[in-house]
Amino acid sequence: MARTLVLIRHAKAQHPEDRADHDRALAGQGRRDAPVIGRWLRSQDVAPQVAVVSSARRTRETYQLLAAELPAAPDPVVTDDVYYASAGDLLEIVRALPPEAGSVAIVGHNPGVGMLANVLDDGDSAVGDTERMRSGFPTSSVAVFAVEGDWSAVDPGGVRLVGYTVARG
Repeated sequence: MARTLVLIRHAKAQHPEDRADHDRALAGQGRRDAPVIGRWLRSQDVAPQVAVVSSARRTRETYQLLAAELPAAPDPVVTDDVYYASAGDLLEIVRALPPEAGSVAIVGHNPGVGMLANVLDDGDSAVGDTERMRSGFPTSSVAVFAVEGDWSAVDPGGVRLVGYTVARG
């Protein structure tokens, strides 16, 4: 069964000095960019069945805004496990995904999300602008991967990048 893995870095967030990192809200630019993520996913015919979202406010807001642009977007699985997760931590989350899920989105943070995208990529993609993905995975970045086989068998260099964008509104 072919599966789809979508890795999303949250949209641009505010940086107030009086607020804990976990509680940072989206900035105005982030509020404009997050719906663009959803519209881009829809234009690519990517419809996540499961959404795993960091418990941080900015990731939850990003998902809420992008999900509003998708038909039948799933309720998010909000977890602290994605907040401050390394690429290795995120890979373990991918490997533990429900076997019946054909398409999954993970909304998280750098450096973990960007590092995982680069580690998973088999390097054979014809997708343009992968250099931008490899050089930093900016806010509102979205990487879409085709996964052959079970989630539990996902390994570094073992999935094909089939779409990438930095959504800006």
